[in-house]
Amino acid sequence: MRRIAVVTGARSDYGYLWPVMKRIQADPELELLVVVTGMHLSPEFGLTVDQIVADGFEIAQRVEMVLSADTPSAIGKSMGLGLIGMAQAYESLKPDLLVVLGDRYETLAAAAAMMPYGVPIAHIAGGETSQGAVDENIRHALTKLSHLHFVSTEAYRQRIIQMGEEPWRVVVSGAPTLDNLAKLILHDQDELERELGVSFDPQPLLVTFHPVTLEPEQTTQHVDELLSALNAADRPILFTYPNADAQGRMIIDRIEQYIDAHNNAKAIVNLGTRAYFSAMKNAAAMVGNSSSGIIEAGSFGLPVVNVGNRQQGRIHGPNVIDTPCRHDDVLKAIVRATDPEFRHQIAQMKNPYGEGRAAEVIVRTIKETPLDQRLRVKRFHDISTEDGEQCAM
Repeated sequence: MRRIAVVTGARSDYGYLWPVMKRIQADPELELLVVVTGMHLSPEFGLTVDQIVADGFEIAQRVEMVLSADTPSAIGKSMGLGLIGMAQAYESLKPDLLVVLGDRYETLAAAAAMMPYGVPIAHIAGGETSQGAVDENIRHALTKLSHLHFVSTEAYRQRIIQMGEEPWRVVVSGAPTLDNLAKLILHDQDELERELGVSFDPQPLLVTFHPVTLEPEQTTQHVDELLSALNAADRPILFTYPNADAQGRMIIDRIEQYIDAHNNAKAIVNLGTRAYFSAMKNAAAMVGNSSSGIIEAGSFGLPVVNVGNRQQGRIHGPNVIDTPCRHDDVLKAIVRATDPEFRHQIAQMKNPYGEGRAAEVIVRTIKETPLDQRLRVKRFHDISTEDGEQCAM
């Protein structure tokens, strides 16, 4: 029986990993080892480890690493704590393979701590770009640390091969978060209003705004420009909290101030996957810079106002309107996104991130791939130049 460790550090990656974890859990030839860290263990961010337990998962290890501050120094120290805690967890669990996702600093600590053990790492959602965030660097670093790669699109597969990864290691699976859509029974409008205590008549804007971590000195200006545009849009607003990034708590403070001054706005620390997707189904539009606007929203035909540079470079569908983080530009984009004609134009769009069968592909590959020297020993795959010669490395 293969012992598969899966690391989750935030509500955002848990929504991605849930279908994969469920499929591993159900397979009699695999043993699931859930390692929980990061924001999941923080009361400030909703103590979402409780949701993981409620979903029927046994927690194999809890690794505390998030400090209460959100300065660059605190993030670096949190990564150090994560390295120590993860190494201790692996020593106890002795997994045969580690599964990590995406581009968070918690995930980088988890993967780096596994290196001395020589255990293969499977990375989900590599090859993507988000040029306004330090996540861009983390994601590509995780690619080089990993031995198997599960990507959302063919373009991302080619990018990972371009980074020197052998083609046989890179599998197009689609985005596993979309698997949830086939399994979850979403709330209708009345149920959602009762659960959240928020009216969806008129339809609200669903807003998530994270720090642009490569532009930390501009975070205050960014959030003030966004909130000013939201105020001018004069629509009900449902906020979700940002991640535990540098300057994230400042954004939370600004959001809370906005809510205190506006009776048509509310923040939910953690919606959970079912309520979050239900909110997407019933919202007028999404506004902010969350990857969920790029990846999941297209499956709902939901208009998205993608603000600023955080998600710059990511493939997205025609439902996404890119805009600079300036009051006038954001307001103009919101007006366009909430125009019924725009929603009609995107009604038949196809989500470029797949059709919701990623977990099947991922778990089958994890199960069938030999955990041998061919997998463990990585060789740099050179890309041929136009004249037929290989690149000199």
